Amino acid sequence: MKKYYQDLVNMPGAPSFEKHVKRYMKNEMKKHTDTILEDKLGSVFGVINENSDGPRVMLAGHMDEVGGMVTGITKEGLVKMINLGGMKGDVFLSQHMIIYTDDLEEIPGVTASKPPHLTKGKKDEALKFDELRIDIGADSKEHAEELGVKIGQQIIPRNNFITTKDGKKHISKAWDNRFGAAMSLDMLETLKNESLPCSLYSGATVQEEVGLRGAQTATALVNPDIFLAVDCSPCQDSFDGDEVSGRLDGGFLVRFYDPNAIMHQGMKQHVEKVAKENGIKFQYYKSMGGTDAARAQLSGDGVVVATIGMPARYIHSTTSIIHENDYEAVRDVLVALMKSFDEKTLKTIKENV
Repeated sequence: MKKYYQDLVNMPGAPSFEKHVKRYMKNEMKKHTDTILEDKLGSVFGVINENSDGPRVMLAGHMDEVGGMVTGITKEGLVKMINLGGMKGDVFLSQHMIIYTDDLEEIPGVTASKPPHLTKGKKDEALKFDELRIDIGADSKEHAEELGVKIGQQIIPRNNFITTKDGKKHISKAWDNRFGAAMSLDMLETLKNESLPCSLYSGATVQEEVGLRGAQTATALVNPDIFLAVDCSPCQDSFDGDEVSGRLDGGFLVRFYDPNAIMHQGMKQHVEKVAKENGIKFQYYKSMGGTDAARAQLSGDGVVVATIGMPARYIHSTTSIIHENDYEAVRDVLVALMKSFDEKTLKTIKENV
């Protein structure tokens, strides 16, 4: 994968704290296009082949990652927080966490966890995320404030990006969804000199993890004919998965169902056709979560949408794992789709609702 994939996962950026990620995205976009669009919430898109007579296609990752926000400090100097995005409290016990100041100064800490010596004979109960406390080594509330802690700061797990011994898999926080953000840059770089039959608006939204907010405003700005969300989805192959729960090295995910966006049948048929014609590996995926496609489809009088999924294990935790072969499948199908989206194809897709 290209360097910006690793650069982006190493950055902090909880929902509403995407500005440093956005700055990086814009700098990369400027290498491939002179036209960059931004909405008022912070979503950003680069444009290529802007004056095409063909369909207007929007490809979107999202810049935000799940994280926490400082809500208070105890008299003992422990930091209270709430979650930004869906997370289970027990997953974050005894984890290295970083509180970030506005200028990205790091205040390191660890989530407080009782050792078994202190819990013998007591019933185990599920811990809610907002019951967690961050120990930054402060001796008191005043000491924590002297160290730079303020209410409203973002809290992100310490990242330990690493490639597995076989060289094919990459472990990191924030694959959900810096992968999609990086892929949007990949598409601008890959397709900037191609003769596309459509115009391409490729970039990333903000605040996806807290209600798909950026997708609503960004779609209104672009007014696309077709919207493709590129997002990591949690596969269950290391647990008790089935044929529609996703697996690493199974190819990109055709997300045919989630509670908020049942895949448009014309788009489903077209994605399958393009993948088969180009020998691109794919798998079907049923999700109980959602992506930006759910919000985008309701823009204006409706938008044809699809989610091109990237299989990922263990998302919405402190780390996750993806496979290089699946990255290539996502990239290859997106390139093939962009080359296929002409007016005739769009008409055929719409007729096959």
